[in-house]
Amino acid sequence: MAGLFKTMCVALCAWVALGALAAPASAAAAAPSCPPPLSQQASTAGTAERDRGLLWRATRDGRTSWLYGTLHVGKPAWRRFGPQLGAALRASDVLALEIDPSDPALLAALAELQPAAMLPEALQHRLDQAYERACVSRDSMATLHPVLQATTLTLLEARWLGMDPTYAMEQLLVAQVRGNGRRVVSLETAAVQMAVLVPADPVEALSVVEQSLAQLEDKSARRVIERMAQAWERGDLAALEDYASWCECAATEEDRAFMRKLNDERNGPLADGIEAQHRQGRRVFAAVGALHMTGALSLPRLLAQRGFKVERVPLRR
Repeated sequence: MAGLFKTMCVALCAWVALGALAAPASAAAAAPSCPPPLSQQASTAGTAERDRGLLWRATRDGRTSWLYGTLHVGKPAWRRFGPQLGAALRASDVLALEIDPSDPALLAALAELQPAAMLPEALQHRLDQAYERACVSRDSMATLHPVLQATTLTLLEARWLGMDPTYAMEQLLVAQVRGNGRRVVSLETAAVQMAVLVPADPVEALSVVEQSLAQLEDKSARRVIERMAQAWERGDLAALEDYASWCECAATEEDRAFMRKLNDERNGPLADGIEAQHRQGRRVFAAVGALHMTGALSLPRLLAQRGFKVERVPLRR
């Protein structure tokens, strides 16, 4: 059941597909059997400022950078950042993401990820049913690899909970930073993202599709997204540290090894990328998935090992 961990850890590439998907998904959501629509005109006026997520201050060489644990889905009201998050973002020079979703190299890599063969008929039928339940046209993602289709459909389960991937914190941060003329940099390459997202082994890729569909069918994906969103919003690091006990995705040693590959094994290079930007004299606001802030190889610990003074910032909620 490691497919859901893949979705929650590495959702950035799915944003590219969702750009064209947003309008038809919203239109279809008018039917009673579809996810309730989010108001695309939702205003932040009158919304109380409230900090969400997990924030650390990392100081070295007389400069302060920031580490922010994000969620890959969100709500329209979250476009209004809380005072501490907003201040940290304004105090930075560059926004560093796992990968910039507008990177042309990412678009090219997605286009190259064509499946070697069609899905087995039974699995394709289940995928078609998942599209119907999501009220999304199959044609909207027909050019994507089946693994990415299943990943995106899993993210779209958040719409049943009043959230949507188009309001992911990374998306909101990018809009804020680019509106102020500041840079966005990637901490990983498109090749690394593709290797994480889509297994090279066709048999393993089919297994990921099957697992993702099973989690959509039994609604475990929705349950876990809801629990993770609640933990993230209240900044509950202990609950996120205990993710493996409630994610319904770590039943076997194989699953746990897969989780380590997707999370722990990527944290070292991510920390190296943050340090490299800081070393160049930049105050970095590094925004990566909240699960990268957990475990023995968490990003806060790795930055501390690299000589940063790392302090958790208590957010006013």
